Amino acid sequence: MKLLDKLIIKDFLKTYFFVVLMLILIVLVLDFTEKNDAFIRNKVPASEILKYMANYGLYLNNLLTPITVFISVIFITSKMAGRTEIVAILSSGTSFIRMLLPFFIGASLIGAASFLLNGWVLPGATAGVTEFKTRYLEETKFYNESNIHIKVAPDVYAYISRYYPSGNMGYNFTLEQIRDGELVAKLSADRIVWDTAINSWTAKNWKMRVLHERGEDYTTGDNLDTLLSIRPDDFDLPSNHHETLTLPELSRQIQILEDRGADNVNYYRIERYVRYMSPFAAVILTFIGVILSSKKTRGGSGFQIALGFMLAFVYIILFLLSRTFAEAGTTYPILAIWLPNVVFAVTGLVLYKTVPR
Repeated sequence: MKLLDKLIIKDFLKTYFFVVLMLILIVLVLDFTEKNDAFIRNKVPASEILKYMANYGLYLNNLLTPITVFISVIFITSKMAGRTEIVAILSSGTSFIRMLLPFFIGASLIGAASFLLNGWVLPGATAGVTEFKTRYLEETKFYNESNIHIKVAPDVYAYISRYYPSGNMGYNFTLEQIRDGELVAKLSADRIVWDTAINSWTAKNWKMRVLHERGEDYTTGDNLDTLLSIRPDDFDLPSNHHETLTLPELSRQIQILEDRGADNVNYYRIERYVRYMSPFAAVILTFIGVILSSKKTRGGSGFQIALGFMLAFVYIILFLLSRTFAEAGTTYPILAIWLPNVVFAVTGLVLYKTVPR
């Protein structure tokens, strides 16, 4: 059956790439039509538009993978069933599980490619799309952030009342050292400014209190250079910053945020869970797709393809809902992220009882 395995894998991958290309081109044409007026109004260079389209196409490929895999599997399997090829394969003594092998190989190749894209290629494309929209499509926004609490060392905590990236300046700054639940030292300043010459923060109009058993030491001054583990770039981050980091960068960022005690570290953890979970979707959906389309029907493959679209959209909706629940602060975010794969895997096992033997 090795020759048949090669034919199935070849047809599977060829159909997958064709479906991916067609869907991406359709979405890109619709997106270009929608944004064409903005491109003309903002005088966007053609080279920038082409670069944006390429980056957006990579983003769409990742988003549409569940749909394209499902459609490809159902199209290939239903075509084989319509030509009675599946009946012939099973009648020859080949088990249904053995017949699934080439489909699993094809799905594994797609999953591996998806993992590499998600981990190292897609983050750069996502960053490019975000930068393009910010530069050419969105109105200029005056950004500022208030009430910032950051853990800068194991026992040291920083607070900034309001921060303005335009001047790399923060107001009402405090830096507290707390040991065993007690305040040891506190530095406060009217404002801090990032000094680009020495790449450090300078506290303006500062006051320092150092507490000890016999009282406290109190000092003041005009300017004081401070070494903090934060930089101006840490404040002015896009909302989807976790999506623009490669896997190694994502792991380093999680470690930095954990050391700081940052509140938004959960978004970065969830993004890492998603990148390891996504490749398995191709295998699970392939398993279900072969089962659903392995029976010969009088109406052809139209119904199976429509069913494939519906189930793929159900998977995507379930994935989006589970990710929302995880980001909302559920107790076990990794279980929430894996919920779509678990549900569809169990569904596939139940459907397996109905396949022809």
